[in-house]
Amino acid sequence: TSGVSPFVFLALPVSTTAEQQLRCARQWAVRQLQPAAASKQATRSPSAKSKLTIGYLSADYHYHATSMLVAELFEKHDRRHFEIIGYSYGRPDDSPLRRRLVQGLDRFVDLRELSHSAAARRIADDRVDILVDLKGYTVGARTQILAERPAPIQVNYLGYPGTMGAPFIDYILVDEFIAPWDQQPGYSEKLVHLPGCYQVNDSQREIAPRTPSRAECGLPEQAFVFCSFNNTYKITPEIFQVWMRLLHAIPGSVLWLLESNPTAAANLRREAEARGVASARLVFASRLPLEEHLARHRLADLFLDTFPVNAHTTASETLWAGCPMVTLAGQTMASRVAGSLLHTLGMPELIAKGLEEYEQIALRLATQPARLAELQSRLATNREGSALFDGAKFAPTLEQAYETMWSLYCRGQSPRSFSVDL
Repeated sequence: TSGVSPFVFLALPVSTTAEQQLRCARQWAVRQLQPAAASKQATRSPSAKSKLTIGYLSADYHYHATSMLVAELFEKHDRRHFEIIGYSYGRPDDSPLRRRLVQGLDRFVDLRELSHSAAARRIADDRVDILVDLKGYTVGARTQILAERPAPIQVNYLGYPGTMGAPFIDYILVDEFIAPWDQQPGYSEKLVHLPGCYQVNDSQREIAPRTPSRAECGLPEQAFVFCSFNNTYKITPEIFQVWMRLLHAIPGSVLWLLESNPTAAANLRREAEARGVASARLVFASRLPLEEHLARHRLADLFLDTFPVNAHTTASETLWAGCPMVTLAGQTMASRVAGSLLHTLGMPELIAKGLEEYEQIALRLATQPARLAELQSRLATNREGSALFDGAKFAPTLEQAYETMWSLYCRGQSPRSFSVDL
């Protein structure tokens, strides 16, 4: 696996344990990043500070799933104790989201024109105490900047659902469901358990007031609507087989998917026909602005999650929009994100431990309208009272994690795993 991108490896059927993913990530880090990291180490003397400087490093300071999650966090950080700097190396856009992100920061630094080494020097010159990487090994990442160790503490968070296997990343922010303590051997970083769910969210995410008609969305008027708005690369033959059995079991039902590209749509239609399901029962949703996309969730009855890579931002969007989802939780972080969200919302009965149970849960809900309606009602209630969708409540717990990291560093202690208590 030394030549396989760790991000690609997450979605492969052979990638079933955190330890396997760690091996892949370690080999990648050695091949791709070790030369830069070999002679670099933060040399700054630790000292107690009244205000910590936190840097968030990302290519995604534009209309992007990660930015949709962190926008409110930037705004809600306690400026009495933290200075927040955004370091961007991605393309800009003119979206309201980018403007909001930049306005939510104390400083915004564009690193696009700088080499990896020059970018690392800029971060070091800014005396960043904790550098939080929001990209990991996802597309467009410049992990080489982190390999030069521009900050004394470096953290893997949110953008990449797995270990980076790199000696220059000290911590990964997780929760007890997504990465239980016994999973520590599968991570090069020390686990930091945040209370509830590790995933920050934005309470200001708007849902358009108007719900489109079923006809506008190409959906039959009376059919049961299964949906899965995940990226198509997450759809594996095993999970698709279950979906087709569900369509067989529920007469007239349809599967509503996100249209990513014509080739993927044609392939999925062909595979449906090969399994005895009319291709017309796969309905593809075109991309819409987020608030309109969230509004059309009201037409769906049940979201079917993917495996081994779950819905992540897509899962929180689905639950925020009030649509129940069935997920399958495996042994890896990427396969436990949706389960973490459901667990935090007090809906563990929607988390399956195997494919057979996943299918049974979905079938039960599709054939028991009263049970599904009760779940929808409970989701609406639990969503309102949960800290899951409240960036203002999330920020202090994250800040407590940062303060603990800095305290350990100031005492000359190596990074260690710990929990943040409410």
